[in-house]
Amino acid sequence: MKSSRLSATPALLIKVSSTVLVSACLAASSQLPPSQVKITTDDNYRRIQANGIPDHKPGQFPNRHNPNTISPQAYDYKVPLNPQVAAQPTPYRMQPFGIAVNGVVFDPFAAEWWKNDPNSGWQYEPHGGAIDLGLDSSNAHVQPNGAYHYHGIPNGLVEKLGGNQPKMVLLGWAADGFPIYGPWGYNDAGSAQSPLKKLEPSYGIKQGMRPAGSPGGKYDGSFVQDYEYVEGMGDLDASNGRFGVTPEFPQGTYHYVLTDTYPYIPRQFAGTPDASFERRGPPGGGFGPPGGGRRGGPGGPGGPGGPGMRRRPGGPPPF
Repeated sequence: MKSSRLSATPALLIKVSSTVLVSACLAASSQLPPSQVKITTDDNYRRIQANGIPDHKPGQFPNRHNPNTISPQAYDYKVPLNPQVAAQPTPYRMQPFGIAVNGVVFDPFAAEWWKNDPNSGWQYEPHGGAIDLGLDSSNAHVQPNGAYHYHGIPNGLVEKLGGNQPKMVLLGWAADGFPIYGPWGYNDAGSAQSPLKKLEPSYGIKQGMRPAGSPGGKYDGSFVQDYEYVEGMGDLDASNGRFGVTPEFPQGTYHYVLTDTYPYIPRQFAGTPDASFERRGPPGGGFGPPGGGRRGGPGGPGGPGGPGMRRRPGGPPPF
């Protein structure tokens, strides 16, 4: 009998612990402060101040693959009011791509590299299947500093703004000032009278095998470097954008598009990103490669001294 009681006790503890963990996750996701965002303009800039709390229901955080809890931030970004396309696209430096109209940042990359080595040249793709970042139904999760952020189409925001009907929806602003739209756009980029369709990116997975000195194996989408731009393959350019009319810009503008497939969120800027989006500290920790131990949250705008933001223990942003 003594042996029976001892063998049952660990199982009971596991059950109780699991119940407590699930309850804690539900509480963390349901007791969030309200979303706060303020967007103002002057002659030169659009300023976005926000606490980073989504205005739609997020997933459960912490969760099995993301141990972090959503908490308010203090975002203070500005973007050019009249952006210009640069002569050459501006490459990414792991800064946020932009910020949504609800004050949540867009952050396509993860600080996850082959052999945990950023110098390896092989970065895991968040949607590639080789790593599980605990994304919710809005393709979002949480950094160690509590920053909830999008790695793909923010489905909760899209539904809130456009319902479940095909609609061209303004989702936010990129760091270079150009607008960011959901996956729907006009079949004829120059005509708002043309039918809507889901716009397709012009990226595909490379053919063949990865070279020597790499993770090896066939290109399969596990790494960012598995993809290549193929001009004319889809509707969008290498920055995952195009020129065209939109509901907010009936005369036409360059704009970015979030897509269901790679790159999901653009991986380069067509214009020049504002300095408020630049990283001023190290990126957040990552989860490590497949099978590795969790070290925290993904890379992005968080981390000590992160771009355009400060960690706040709570309360509204300073505006």
